[in-house]
Amino acid sequence: MSHDLRDSYGLRMDVDWGAEVADQLDTHWRERLRPRLEGLTDDEYFWQPVPGCWTLSRCGESAAPISFGSGDFTMDYAEPPHDPEPVTTIAWRMAHLTGGLAALNGRYFGGEETIIDNYRYAGTAGEALQQFDTEYAAFVDGVRRLGTAGLGEPQGYPPAFADAPMAKKILYCNVEIVHHGAEICLLRDLYLHNRLRATAG
Repeated sequence: MSHDLRDSYGLRMDVDWGAEVADQLDTHWRERLRPRLEGLTDDEYFWQPVPGCWTLSRCGESAAPISFGSGDFTMDYAEPPHDPEPVTTIAWRMAHLTGGLAALNGRYFGGEETIIDNYRYAGTAGEALQQFDTEYAAFVDGVRRLGTAGLGEPQGYPPAFADAPMAKKILYCNVEIVHHGAEICLLRDLYLHNRLRATAG
């Protein structure tokens, strides 16, 4: 007779949920997202499909209400609500993901303490990819080290979610990487077809 043993969250205890959560993201990263980022150029990185996109700007040159960053480039921002929601460049989307991963790695996985206000955002596509690779690798390694038991521990921050399990935070991060990654890939497709039309014309 088999016994369906479940923990206090109702999860089967004979499944390595830590590995499942990490593998969900890492398979997507290795087989879908990261290969699509190869060859990213600076022109694509900063391309604005419509005027007035949120992007990365040289320090002091942003037209946005708020700009974050401590290096030569800052990230556009404004408090919500937005009407309409701003369109963002590949540079902005990669900065959003990389800065967020750096902050998580600093808080939970032994990385350098980071907040988006003091992150040094990349001014080139090559540097951005290096940052993304580094922070992603640290993040997925940290998730693997959490294991199933660690996913059930309280996340502790922010206060509104202090008692929520780490699983909630990690799964949210997985969704962020998947959906913003898809947006970046779409922008690359639009950039390519825009260039092809301009060349053909």
